Amino acid sequence: MFLVIISCSLGYKQLQSYIVQPDAVLVLGGHEEREKFAAELGKRHPHLDIWVSGGSPQNYVQRIFATRGIKSERLHLDYRASDTVTNFTTLVDELKAQGINSVYLVTSKNHMTRARIIGEIVFGSRGIVLKPLAVPSSLPPEPIEKSLRDGARSIFWLATGHTFVNDQF
Repeated sequence: MFLVIISCSLGYKQLQSYIVQPDAVLVLGGHEEREKFAAELGKRHPHLDIWVSGGSPQNYVQRIFATRGIKSERLHLDYRASDTVTNFTTLVDELKAQGINSVYLVTSKNHMTRARIIGEIVFGSRGIVLKPLAVPSSLPPEPIEKSLRDGARSIFWLATGHTFVNDQF
């Protein structure tokens, strides 16, 4: 019975990601390819703001988006994150407060599984739906252990507000 409930829940989440139109773009930054991909996406969706968590140096990121015609008012750079879990935990409440209920999630293909697990837990806790868009990558998928570890850290964050990174207990 438990597996049926989990399967239905996952199916519902997948259906939501197809139906719900994103209100913004979230880029897990730090890789030029991801930022360029998001800038091109931003050109195709001129009504969406773009949030870059982490990311390349500020001037460089701004130049990537500016050369593709993305106005600075649409670009939100956030450098509080120190890893993939904090990419989500540092922004989730700010995005929700801005009325964002769905985001395009942009990251590399080899990183997407871990990012989705974390995002479904952290953003899902606030009712924010993810629509993943993977940037092609020649790197192999990350080890499942990283996904399990960071999924556990995300659940711990839900319970305590701490992520085990730069937290003071």
